[in-house]
Amino acid sequence: MTIASLRETEAGDTVGAQRLTDGIHLVVDALKLNEVEAVYGVVGIPITDLARLAQASGIRYIGFRHESAAGHAAAAAGFLTRKPGICLTVSAPGFLNGLVALANATVNCFPMVQISGSSERHLVDLQRGDYEEMDQLAAARQFAKAAYRVHRAEDIGRGVARAIRTAVSGRPGGVYLDIPAAVLGEVIDAGLGAASLWRVVDPAPRQVPEPAALDRAIELLASAQRPLVVLGKGAAYAQADDQIREFVERTGIPYLPMSMAKGLLPDDHPQSVASTRSLALRRADVVMLVGARLNWLLGHGDAPQWNPDVKFIQVDIASTELDSNQPIAAPLVGDVGSVLAALSERTGPGRITVPAPWRDELAARSADNVAKMSKRLAAAETAHPMKFLGALQAIRDVLRDNPRAYLVNEGANALDLARNTIGMQVPRHRLDSGTWGVMGIGLGFAIAAAVESGDPVVAIEGDSAFGFSGMELETICRYDLPIVTVVLNNSGVYRGDAAASESGDPAPTALQARHDLMIAAFGGRGYRATTPDEVTTALREALALGKPALIDCVIDPADGTESGNIAHLNPKGITVQR
Repeated sequence: MTIASLRETEAGDTVGAQRLTDGIHLVVDALKLNEVEAVYGVVGIPITDLARLAQASGIRYIGFRHESAAGHAAAAAGFLTRKPGICLTVSAPGFLNGLVALANATVNCFPMVQISGSSERHLVDLQRGDYEEMDQLAAARQFAKAAYRVHRAEDIGRGVARAIRTAVSGRPGGVYLDIPAAVLGEVIDAGLGAASLWRVVDPAPRQVPEPAALDRAIELLASAQRPLVVLGKGAAYAQADDQIREFVERTGIPYLPMSMAKGLLPDDHPQSVASTRSLALRRADVVMLVGARLNWLLGHGDAPQWNPDVKFIQVDIASTELDSNQPIAAPLVGDVGSVLAALSERTGPGRITVPAPWRDELAARSADNVAKMSKRLAAAETAHPMKFLGALQAIRDVLRDNPRAYLVNEGANALDLARNTIGMQVPRHRLDSGTWGVMGIGLGFAIAAAVESGDPVVAIEGDSAFGFSGMELETICRYDLPIVTVVLNNSGVYRGDAAASESGDPAPTALQARHDLMIAAFGGRGYRATTPDEVTTALREALALGKPALIDCVIDPADGTESGNIAHLNPKGITVQR
């Protein structure tokens, strides 16, 4: 029996009296044994039969148009489920496309495993010019939490188990698993193959902090005049919602949710200071970081964004994160749920109180900022051409009536303004560009949210960001997913009113597209909206249909800010007279 004919049959066929299996069957069996329910990928040499067999065995296979989007979907699945999302890619170029998402998953601390086929080692290592020859393991190591290669079919179960445990344990991240084509096609005894597989037990055990560390943190909070809790996406990933709410509400400490932590407590919670973020960071004297890092998103903890005398408490699963930018006065190493539960247990009634002047200062500034934002929103309601804020408040109002809908968001102005306009009521229902600020996550994240939850998804995309994964509209339509893509189309990167160059070519920031016509080509429903009322009508109708849809929101080309809220990171060239 040839390997090709063996692949066309089920594992367990016999040649004579011997039962045989192959590497492809062993990969699928290992995934099923570890309760993998969905795989995201792009088929081709040498993993096409692997995808076919996975689908035939009951694993849902979602086929994409580009490996980067498939990888982003796997990463989002990991964030939503706390189980490693699986991305399947072909060798060399396909592997490299997926590697962008693997690196992004690692930076964002999302558990993900990228499984790639590869060329035969004896050809690659001597650089003999094999088909798609590349040392993929070496390339992956610097971008992933870990990278492994399987050399024998009997080690496939071990490789899958190691990849799963590594991806989800401690600080989660992306893991690369290299399986050469020769190993996928290797035929071995079925009994030996079955015995080589195992299910990973308790891959992410609880980590309870030391009592002395808890007491140190409590004493700091009890002595604070202006305490603050910052909730990061690590807090959302932990799925410790009850423990977080109990601690925040028991102590009364104001809290600031980072974008993907929005909804852990409702955004209209009285202790939320999201509307007065700048003042809260600049004035707080003791800050407890919960699943949040002092990276660029928090100004590295430096003045003037922060009080120069602030003391930090940090809750993190990885002790190596502590002191990465600022000294941590009270480190709490452990999983978020265990740490917050222990803090609540040791914090008796009245042990921590928030001074009234601090609460009043935050409340006054918040009311002032809300009033200013209300004026901006009111002006945008009637502006023509339509402004970003006009479209976004229409989306906000529809989503209030659909709190179970997931919100995916990327872009520059589209991201910054949506984050400040649209409140969240449910945890883990907002997914965005995250720590790396990567554009192109949008439709991959949206597809994962729909596949993993079955709930509707609204993906708010800047027209530039949409271009990175726009062909995945076909994927959405092919699988008939309940995703409404809303493109905020101001005809440009940042804005679309830049003049053409002297050569006659369009400006570097200029774009043009009728995105509603794109989805119609794939069988979805397209809408074009030029006013907030039209956005409202289209979005309500699309969500009610529960089918693939896209709303092309025509935004004033002059609306938008260069680089959004991070313009200071984009150097400006001087004007040279000629």
